[in-house]
Amino acid sequence: MTDVEAVRPSTMEAAPTGSRRAWLGLAVLLLPVLLVSMDISVLFLAMPTLTVDLDPSASEQLWILDIYGFLIAGLLITMGNLGDRIGRRNILLVGATVFGIASILAAFAPSAGVLIAARALMGIGGATLLPSSLALISSLFRDARERAAAIGVWTAFFAGGSAVGPIIGGVLMHHFWWGSVFLINIPVLLILLAFGPFLLPEHKSSVRGPLDLLSVALSIGGILPVVYAIKHTAAEGFDLWPVGLGVLGVVILVVFVRRQTHLAEPLLDLRLFGRAQFSVAIGASLVGMMSLAAMSYLTSIYLQSVTGREPLDAALLGIPMAVAVFVCSMSGARVGHRFGVRATFVFALLASAVGNLLLLGIGVDGGIGWYLVGSTIAGIGYGLAFTLVSDVAVSSVPPERAGSAVGISETSFELGNALGLALLGSLAALIFRSGGDYAATLGETIQHAGADAALIDSARESFLTGMHIATTAGAALLVIMAIIARVFSPKR
Repeated sequence: MTDVEAVRPSTMEAAPTGSRRAWLGLAVLLLPVLLVSMDISVLFLAMPTLTVDLDPSASEQLWILDIYGFLIAGLLITMGNLGDRIGRRNILLVGATVFGIASILAAFAPSAGVLIAARALMGIGGATLLPSSLALISSLFRDARERAAAIGVWTAFFAGGSAVGPIIGGVLMHHFWWGSVFLINIPVLLILLAFGPFLLPEHKSSVRGPLDLLSVALSIGGILPVVYAIKHTAAEGFDLWPVGLGVLGVVILVVFVRRQTHLAEPLLDLRLFGRAQFSVAIGASLVGMMSLAAMSYLTSIYLQSVTGREPLDAALLGIPMAVAVFVCSMSGARVGHRFGVRATFVFALLASAVGNLLLLGIGVDGGIGWYLVGSTIAGIGYGLAFTLVSDVAVSSVPPERAGSAVGISETSFELGNALGLALLGSLAALIFRSGGDYAATLGETIQHAGADAALIDSARESFLTGMHIATTAGAALLVIMAIIARVFSPKR
């Protein structure tokens, strides 16, 4: 994402401010936002069935879930910069086409490797959709109050999409095969491709320099080896090769950060982190998405592989949390203005932590009530926190840096989701496997156990132990972030 305010000479097709066309344009922009965020979590409930059909290894399972979010996180700022050069509407429509083709490949993937490749291509397409859609809102709505309202709706759909993903996935799984969770993208994208050229204005800068391709390569080349090392160690144990690869990734990231400090047009403007409120907002979105991703993924497995529920039944139990996230995302900005951003951030982070801790009441033979209450309370906290992030990120920096600030905030959402699955998900997997002579995952253990009820019960207990430790770790991170927000955020 680049600085919208800083662009001087440009080409733009104006849309009437506040007109019906502008609001119809917003409705079209919400479609890719919902799809991109929904596809982060839509596979959670499909993983047990997908595992039986494609037989992926434990490492491949995590890559199926992770590669999408990590490529989005690594390319968001790059694609935002590219959109300024070739046109934001142009890159939005190209990205939608790539996303649609990748969705078809994923739906009919014959192997885990093909599915991982298709998810990677979806991540590349998704990285073009988020920054261009948010940047185009500034072109559609010139009035500050209308623009703020439109961005609030955009944020609610972005935050709510990951919450409703498992529900939609469960409904589709009840009637169709696991590939249907990808095919649902196609009709939505066709609507975008049909109406986008008529309802969305084009915006293109004529003064931007060339993209720094070395920074793009360094950012991705640093993130992926580090994540691979973490996941391999959790799944297979300590090994010198992945650890060495992880160290190399850290070195590459250090080089990337140092390079950004010397570029006139960096991909990542590190000066923004010198502002306390901006740093707190980014930290809150990163930690919040880490804990939300881990909780959603682990509880989806719990509801199916531990309690034995069908995907649709598991999805219905996720409705209270999804509603809480969406409703609170819509009202979070108003709550922040009423009680203050610092107080709202602290309350939201602590509420999310309490919700995660209430999951400790879940057991093999009961505890669904604890899940419903805990996930709903956590959803309230997540919804309030996420809707403040974009607003605070923009308002805490000068107007000429607002575009870069939004790009960083979007990246923190995606990176937090992927880190939650890689770090907290791998922690749960490590605890599970250390509890006995089990297969790589709970689903595989149950499948191979046959009539050995004792082994199945033991594996379920071990999985719950891992889930409890991982969600408690997520709660601890949320509490630490709440303390940081309380100490370092300005009072007003």
